[in-house]
This record gives sequence, structure tokens and C-alpha cells, in this order.
Amino acid sequence: MRTSLLSKLLPSFFALLCVTGFEAHAQEEKWPARAISITGGFPNGAGTDIYARKLGEGLTALWNVPVVVDSKTGAGGNIASDAVARALPDGYSYLLGTAGTHAINVALYKKLNFDVEKDFTRIALLGDVPNVLLINSKKHPEIKTCADLLKLAREKPGTLNFASTGNGASGHLAGAQFANAANINVVHVPYRGQGPAMAALLSGDVEFFFNQSAAAINAVKGGQATAIAVTTRNRLSALPDVPTVEQGCGLPGFESSTWYGLFGPANMPPAIVTKMSNAVIGIISTPEFKQWLMNTQGITPAADSSPAAFSKIHEADIKRWAQIVKMSGAQVD
Repeated sequence: MRTSLLSKLLPSFFALLCVTGFEAHAQEEKWPARAISITGGFPNGAGTDIYARKLGEGLTALWNVPVVVDSKTGAGGNIASDAVARALPDGYSYLLGTAGTHAINVALYKKLNFDVEKDFTRIALLGDVPNVLLINSKKHPEIKTCADLLKLAREKPGTLNFASTGNGASGHLAGAQFANAANINVVHVPYRGQGPAMAALLSGDVEFFFNQSAAAINAVKGGQATAIAVTTRNRLSALPDVPTVEQGCGLPGFESSTWYGLFGPANMPPAIVTKMSNAVIGIISTPEFKQWLMNTQGITPAADSSPAAFSKIHEADIKRWAQIVKMSGAQVD
């Protein structure tokens, strides 16, 4: 009796599997068929938000589907990361993540609700993002160069303050690396975001601020602040007269930059991953997009944006930033 029943059910079961497999394949074939969302963990107008909108324009032009850019702020980008980690892996939900959200936060936060490697699919590496060392030359007209800043810091140990956009943010860690490499005693003052930190610099509450390149470039070109060094190995094309920290501060080998990367949820269909990755890389590799990145955002295009290259850099950076976070003493509950 059982054998007879099983023989009747098996054909239906296999037919269901075939239909399900066919439907999944059909969905992949017609993807994208509706709006795509790119979520960022930082406020509207932040560098990640600007990049996501520019990338979205290119994807919309390519596929003629809307690309919705959304900001879910809070917890150093963790709220946005958690939302995308929990999203359906159907190719319609992405995260514009950073080295902060997917490498630094691993060491900075005692507990995350997601695994930065296992719960995400790496789509494309979007570029290297430096910091720019800014000063308020009106408060300290005697500071013309990074060497001048170091001289003042050594003459007055423990009295110079530097701002950051938050405890454990890339600017904080760049400042900690800077102080450690130069062997100076300076005081870190964290603020809640780029706006308040910049306001503190302009009001004279702090002496210097390692700010991310896009916002720093705008401040420098707008005459609000003075740039005396960049944290990359090479100068930025957007600020060609500003030396690197190695050149201007006399700190050999100094480098402190992060990256932007596009992530999807884990377990996405491989065909969609390939299609999305190829589309994104095609857009960001055009001469026009590269010029926009370098000249307005201060971002260096990645030499290799592929998921494989992205994975290697991501895995290495988790270990590298863990050491820097430990050295800085930064921690968030």
C-alpha cells in the first residue's frame, strides 16, 4: 500500500521541483523587473549617500528601472547593515557599505546582530576613501604645514584637541594612527557626525580634524578650512597642492584610508550577482565616472573591483583594523 502511494506521489513531487526551479530561473532571466534599493547607514548628503545616488543614476539609465536610495542611520551604520542582511536575497536590496561598517565595527562593537562576511554577498569594490587633515588657519595662523602642527603639539603636550565624527570613526582612527606615528599627546573629541565636528573646527574648539575626502574638499574649496595633508600614499587630484602625511609630516609609510563597497544579502542567485557586479563595474569604470570620483569626491577608483578582489581586501581589512582599533582604545557598547 505504502509503495503504491509513494509511486503516485513521487511524480508530482518531482514535477513540483521542476516547476519551482523553472520559476526561479525565469525570475533570474527577467531580473531586474522592478525598483532596486540601495541602503546607506549615514545621513543624506554623506559621502555614501552621494555615491549611491550617482551609481543609481547609472543603473537606472542602463536598465530603465528606478533605483531608490535610502538612509537608515544609527549605530555607526549597523542599522542599515542589519536591514540588508535580513532582506530577501532576490537581487533587489543592496547596501552601500564601508570599511567602517564591515571591518572597523567588528572590533569596535562588542556584539553585532549580523556576520559581516557570512551574512552578505560582495558585489563590487567601489573605491578607496582617504581622510584629509584640516586645520582652522584663522585660529592658528602660525600653522602653515603639518610640520608646524607637530611642532606645536610637541611644545604643548596634551593641550591640542582633534575632532572626529564619532568614537571609532575613520577620522578618529586616522588621528590615533597619526598621534602614535608622530609620538605626540593630543586629545580626541568625538562629535555626532561630520556637521558638528566641522563646526567645532571652525569655531576653534579643536585644532585639527581628519575629515573624509568629499566633505573636506568642499570645505577647502569653499574657504572654510585649510588642508595640510592627505592620508593616502599619493596626492589627491582634487587637492594637488596638498602633500601626503608622509611628505608633509615626515611620517614614512603613513596611510589611513577606507573604502566603499556594494553588498547584497547572503545567498543571492549567482546569475544575478554576476549581472549586478558586471553592471556596477561597467558604470564606475567609465572615464566620466572616474573623473567624478577623483575630482569631486577625492576617491581613488579601485584597481580591481571584482567580487573576488573585494573579498581579499575585505578579509585583510578586518584583521588590519582590529589592530588599529586596539591601539586606539576605541570601543562602543
